[in-house]
Amino acid sequence: MNVSTSLRVRLPVLVLVLEVVIIALYAVFVTYDDNANAKLQNNETNPMENSLYQDYPFFADVQVMIFIGFGCLLAFFRFYGFSGMVFNFLTATFTIQWAILMQGFFQFYYDGKIHLGVINLLNAEFACAVVLISFGAVIGKTSPVQLLVMALLEVPVFAVTEWAVLKYVRINDAGGSILIHLFACYFGLGVTFVLYRPSLNKGHAKEITSYHSDILSVMGTLFLWVFWPSFNSALTFKGDDQHRAILHTFIGLSSSTITAFALSAVFSKRGKLTMADIQNVTLAGGVTVGASVDMMIFPVAAYVLGVMGCTACFFGYKYLTPFLARHMRIQDQCGIHNLHGLTGLISSIAGICAILLATEEIYGPSMYQTFSHRAPREGDPKLLELQRLIPGLKPGLGRTAQEQAVYQLVAVISTIAASTVGGLLTGLVMKLPFMASPSDRECFDDELFFNMPSGFDSEGLKIPISCDEKGQMRSMNIKV
Repeated sequence: MNVSTSLRVRLPVLVLVLEVVIIALYAVFVTYDDNANAKLQNNETNPMENSLYQDYPFFADVQVMIFIGFGCLLAFFRFYGFSGMVFNFLTATFTIQWAILMQGFFQFYYDGKIHLGVINLLNAEFACAVVLISFGAVIGKTSPVQLLVMALLEVPVFAVTEWAVLKYVRINDAGGSILIHLFACYFGLGVTFVLYRPSLNKGHAKEITSYHSDILSVMGTLFLWVFWPSFNSALTFKGDDQHRAILHTFIGLSSSTITAFALSAVFSKRGKLTMADIQNVTLAGGVTVGASVDMMIFPVAAYVLGVMGCTACFFGYKYLTPFLARHMRIQDQCGIHNLHGLTGLISSIAGICAILLATEEIYGPSMYQTFSHRAPREGDPKLLELQRLIPGLKPGLGRTAQEQAVYQLVAVISTIAASTVGGLLTGLVMKLPFMASPSDRECFDDELFFNMPSGFDSEGLKIPISCDEKGQMRSMNIKV
């Protein structure tokens, strides 16, 4: 073990410091929200009206996505399966703890306390998804110390950006295409730009997959695919909005999946399927419907968005990722710019179009629930009329469709700018010499950070590298 990458002191000290800080902050600032506070329960309370029963099913589904879906998906390298899954586990666990605090101060803080309920955990898991997406850009080239530091710095930047966009710009982004996918993508690209490794531009001997690692990664894809409707609909307005979100997400995922199979076969040199396409491109539809997922876009639009997102993602992997590595110093290891960046931009544009086309003829009075910022202001006679039709409708900002569309565009630009700057600054911190960063030679290898079971030998395994004239794999012994 190289002394410069030893975790013996670095990881325990960092974890201890973080735990002490979190314990202190929880002790001072965190209490229960009304639905978890025993003092506020009485004999007249119906236990089944507790918010737990609305929020927990979505929380449980997103938990599966975070810890199993992302974990398995990131275990696609042949010699980096332990690291992909376990560093995901470590980073996700810390990120959720930290996000409860950071988001809590901006969204759930009143009377001098952060009021904690399941909805806080759900929001924290969305922040966790942001960090794990960014992790995909630097997987194989970073230590667990660096990943914890990335989470430590990314979560506050995300929490501030999320708060500013939701409070002051006021947008519709139910599926998180802007605030989750675009933010995570450009933050991760900013980090990997700073951590650029010229010698890895032509690949690394261990930057390969295997039969079993690809199967494990596809399992992660399947978990993400199955639970993505919960991810996109968890924070939508309850009722028909949430119902549409689930329908649109499933339709978008379905269309992107079959399109991915077709593209993979037609653009393969031998007319065969490529596992990387199945692992990533099939998920594109879940992102492309995100910004408009709760709107009346109709099923056909969700289907088309799935096809568009899949196509952009596929050609991004094929052409854009190599271009970014060669010409722009961006080594996007998992291709997050394709699955989250390009699709996030398509989704944002689709959301703007859906807002411009929204009318009362299509939505009825409920348009002012789906687009709450277009509801009349306090004191407007039309608000009283709408409140008679929809009891509980809150005053809005009185925006027109065109004004709301402009604010959506402002949110896209400001989110990309904030995340990119945050990623660049975080990358500079992660590049500091005491962060246990692996050398170029040691990248993509579990042995650097794990006690490996007997029989594992990444130094002398035979690695298939090409096919002979009969289509049989040839191999060579790799010694690095």
